[in-house]
Amino acid sequence: MPISHVRHQLLLRALILLGLIAFGVFLTADAGLLTLALDSDRSYISWVILGAYTGLSAHWLYLVIELSRAEADLVECRQHLSAASHGDLSLRSGRAHVGDFAVPPGFFADMLGDLLRKRDNRGDGASQVLLDALGERLVSRHAFGHFAADGLLKLGLLGTIIGFIMMLMPVGELQDFDPNVLQKMLSEMSGGMAVALFTTIAGLVTSTLLALQYEVLGNSAVRFVAEVARTVEVHVIPALGAADTAAGN
Repeated sequence: MPISHVRHQLLLRALILLGLIAFGVFLTADAGLLTLALDSDRSYISWVILGAYTGLSAHWLYLVIELSRAEADLVECRQHLSAASHGDLSLRSGRAHVGDFAVPPGFFADMLGDLLRKRDNRGDGASQVLLDALGERLVSRHAFGHFAADGLLKLGLLGTIIGFIMMLMPVGELQDFDPNVLQKMLSEMSGGMAVALFTTIAGLVTSTLLALQYEVLGNSAVRFVAEVARTVEVHVIPALGAADTAAGN
């Protein structure tokens, strides 16, 4: 669906996804599983994983809001470009203008400004290099999220290893087979197993959710670049060509 159909479509999808995640957390906490997992983790790695996931989700939401605002600004700019006559596209005080409308600062404004500077410097008006640069700019901003999702999974695996070490340590310290000693050993082993299992679950769940969140953001970024390309080819390039023709006459 083109972004012009629904403004802030990305933000709406992100809020729905966050609502589903929050509902899942509520059900887990209501069943007592969340408290059990956190209280049973003596390594506190589960706390680190959940804290990191919360911070990374806040960063993801910030990127979502920024891209959603860029989509809305692109829709508004496209409306002005459609209504403007050829030659109304100009660069004033370092900002791109469509007639009297100042293009809001953002990804599209940067690209439009670069196209106008290129025209003023007697360039050919080609936009493919700038579109590629815009795509790379967005990809680089979102790449950290995929690295962070993998990092959460690695933290969960680290908790698994630590849990197994905690589980096997009492076996190495066993010196007799007194029932009380064995009971204490089994209690310590079960605690180590709990650390291994709960940190693994925390890492898997948060890693999967964060990867899904950034997949949604990445797909929206691809669609945004496609819409920018369509706007440039349909509205901006013809306007620049008409302005050059009028200047030549």
